[in-house]
Amino acid sequence: MKGVLLIDKPAGMTSHDVVDRIRHAAHTRRVGHTGTLDPSATGLLIICVGEATRLSEYLTRLDKVYEGYLRFGVVTDSYDMDGKVLEENPVPELDPDAIQRAFEPFSGDIEQVPPMVSAVKVGGKRLYKLARKGETVERKPRKVTVKEFRLLGYEAPLAQFRVECTSGTYVRALCHDVGQSIGCGATLDSLRRVAVGRHRVENAVPVNDFQNEEDIYEHMMAMGEALDLPEVVVRPKGEHLVASGGALRRAELKSDCPVTEGWIQIKSERGELLALAQVEKGPAELQVLPRRVFAGRR
Repeated sequence: MKGVLLIDKPAGMTSHDVVDRIRHAAHTRRVGHTGTLDPSATGLLIICVGEATRLSEYLTRLDKVYEGYLRFGVVTDSYDMDGKVLEENPVPELDPDAIQRAFEPFSGDIEQVPPMVSAVKVGGKRLYKLARKGETVERKPRKVTVKEFRLLGYEAPLAQFRVECTSGTYVRALCHDVGQSIGCGATLDSLRRVAVGRHRVENAVPVNDFQNEEDIYEHMMAMGEALDLPEVVVRPKGEHLVASGGALRRAELKSDCPVTEGWIQIKSERGELLALAQVEKGPAELQVLPRRVFAGRR
């Protein structure tokens, strides 16, 4: 059993709870997720099963899209409504244009300080574990990219928004920072992940629909359909080179390589994902170098 599942996580479950549910249904321990959702958050969680767990790091890197609500006038220690309330302040008169202007400094390439209640490690310790002890430590800003931070609607004190961002961005930190910039404070009220790369939550399946192996097979996506990477198709005579990790040149490929550098998928004429490879310049021509081989594995 190997493949990828698109699951619509409900509120109240941790990402690990979902992994455990799939492990039970699939009768295998080899299951992992590709990007944590907080327990109160809902939406798209991509799960890898079997051999597909070797794709996890590539799926984790994909951009994310979220929709949610920001609550003005409240500050919590976790930057969301699950945390301890630290401040409650009156909310000034705000119009949509003013809120959108407040979003703008937190768009583009920014440096973001992770919340204390997060899984980031400082000195080898998870921040949330230190926070539980009442400790606050200095956190280094991390570079992230917010490609879109757009107001969808406002009915005081709740602002509905949409965020498209790179992996590792804390949306609740964006909400906190907007509140600080306006002066009344703000926290994340609710959040839903609607997309990961090209995968959409509309195509996801509720976790309760997975009760046994038949359910897993029914909804499983093939490994070759999961990644947002360019691809090349290898001729049958070149498949043994892929299996042994040998470099592929133009003669082994059905068409020209679509990129001159970076990661690429190698697929068979049957559409099966054989390997992930790096494209590099060789002495005479481009080479496709298999780095993570799936061909011949079961």
